[in-house]
Amino acid sequence: MKKVMLMAVAILFSAATVFAAHSTTMVPDTTKTNKVKPAKVQYTCTMHPDVLSDKPGKCPKCGMTLVKKEPAKKKADKMKM
Repeated sequence: MKKVMLMAVAILFSAATVFAAHSTTMVPDTTKTNKVKPAKVQYTCTMHPDVLSDKPGKCPKCGMTLVKKEPAKKKADKMKM
């Protein structure tokens, strides 16, 4: 009977330890904070891609309306198997 009680107490203690370790309140990890800088918006001419501006307007070379420059998309790394 003592062995059964001892095993039951050990199991309950183990279960309580597991539940205590997996608490629902998360503490934020401040060591890995990544601050994302907002992307700088640039405008360019469709006919003259070398013309860049921080604000919308007209191209100084041809007078066309400057359009928002889209950021270049990164190509996905190819997986090697």
